[in-house]
Amino acid sequence: MLVVTINDLPGYRVIEYLGLVRGITVRSRSVIGNFVGGVQSLFGGQIGAFLDLAEQARREAYDHLVDEARRMGANAVLAMRYDANEITDGVTEVLAYGTAVVVEPV
Repeated sequence: MLVVTINDLPGYRVIEYLGLVRGITVRSRSVIGNFVGGVQSLFGGQIGAFLDLAEQARREAYDHLVDEARRMGANAVLAMRYDANEITDGVTEVLAYGTAVVVEPV
């Protein structure tokens, strides 16, 4: 599966637009993760506990996006983006979305 953040795919021609495709995950921090993140925040800098959680959530949303695109019959996703929203304190939705397409080499 080719996934790009641009609106076209150099070297390929779009032969069919299949529509919007998305992958969503909802994640929460554990009590231990909150504690570790809180302690790390006291010292400033990068907070590894939260960084790992954010990366895992993005990876899950991306994987769901690719799975959905495949189910639609796509072999590429154009204009892929991420979005995140806090649903409630400590619970975050991460959305990966783009346009599912079928492409062929030029």
